[in-house]
Amino acid sequence: MSKANKESLGVAFNRLWSASLASNIADGLFKTSVPLLAATLTRDPVVIAALGAIVMLPWLLFAIPIGTVVDRVDRRQALAISNAVRVIAVGVLSMSILGGWVSVAVLYGVAFVVGAAEVLYDTTAQALIPTLLKPEHLERGNSKLEVGGMILGELIGSPLSGMLFVIAIAIPFVSGNIGIGLALFLVLLIPKALKTADIENKPKVSMLADMRFGIRYLFEHKVMLKLVLFTTALGFWFTATGSTMVLFLLDTLKVPTAAFGIVLLSGAIGSILGAVLAPKFSNRFGRMNVMSIAIVSEGIITFATGFSPNIYFWVMLQILGGIGMSCWNILLMSTYHQIIPNALFGRIHGTRRTLVWGMMPIGSLVGGLLAKIDLRAPMILGGAIAAIIALFGIPFVRSLGSLINDQQPTEQQTSK
Repeated sequence: MSKANKESLGVAFNRLWSASLASNIADGLFKTSVPLLAATLTRDPVVIAALGAIVMLPWLLFAIPIGTVVDRVDRRQALAISNAVRVIAVGVLSMSILGGWVSVAVLYGVAFVVGAAEVLYDTTAQALIPTLLKPEHLERGNSKLEVGGMILGELIGSPLSGMLFVIAIAIPFVSGNIGIGLALFLVLLIPKALKTADIENKPKVSMLADMRFGIRYLFEHKVMLKLVLFTTALGFWFTATGSTMVLFLLDTLKVPTAAFGIVLLSGAIGSILGAVLAPKFSNRFGRMNVMSIAIVSEGIITFATGFSPNIYFWVMLQILGGIGMSCWNILLMSTYHQIIPNALFGRIHGTRRTLVWGMMPIGSLVGGLLAKIDLRAPMILGGAIAAIIALFGIPFVRSLGSLINDQQPTEQQTSK
């Protein structure tokens, strides 16, 4: 029985999960080393915040066309290409550090290319998940991806990166690139059968027509569109709160550079707890009730973070915030997996991410401008506004359960 439980999510999903683990440890190394590298090049809050904006900018520019491509190609190959681009881009950054010609401009350029590759990777991976898992396994599968990513990326990669950065700036970047290379290899082990019949048998229409259809589908689906706009507003303000966090920790709370990655463990611990608890809470209290409580709590906790008197208070709030945000993200993504027809997933996912993540670069810059006034201001103002938006959105979030029940026949019909 225990062996059956371990294999119940399927070989194909577990191979995708293994590739994600390798990619996640690289992401953890970069999460700490990139802002630290930026802080060695400049102390200007707006310049620092612009780095986060540039990483998110490809979602605004490319999410819709990339989503359309994902619906038209072999998704396994798309995952491999995205990792190959990341290997090349991070390799250039590593050489610039070793060669002594790294600059803010180089960092911006690499961040943009890596961000574009991540649009392709994330869209493709999310489109694959509902084809690998039964609806009743979506929460568990998304939880497994979240837990694995947090353990390797945040508990191992992030604190290790801070210590390696102190030894030599280039080490975490070179090490992270090895992780991406491993992810590229593991992606190629995903069965070729995942090239769906929908792709092979799909009528030949122009990419532009496919793109227009996906956009129109989302905008005509009023409830889904409202959910996207709701999460767009939340994402804008939550991004503003974190865009200059590196300066808040280093300059206001006086965290040593070597300990920077270690204090970030607090959010990872909370996220892991939230990922483990999300399916359990959902089964016991109802998915939409848990989502409502989680997102309101996250806004309140973010607001309180701006008043942190010391690093210990900040760590405690990060653990609590990580639990709430992880529950929200896992249950929200599981909801999208159930209500979006998979044949259209890339296009609709790309369109909604264009709105949600496309606004994040602006939110990041707003956070940088607020930090010019005071490094606490982004968390105080952004957290307060996010909490208010979430509070007024509770009735809508709780109503989404009926959408899942109503959408299932449509999705099955589309897959046929």
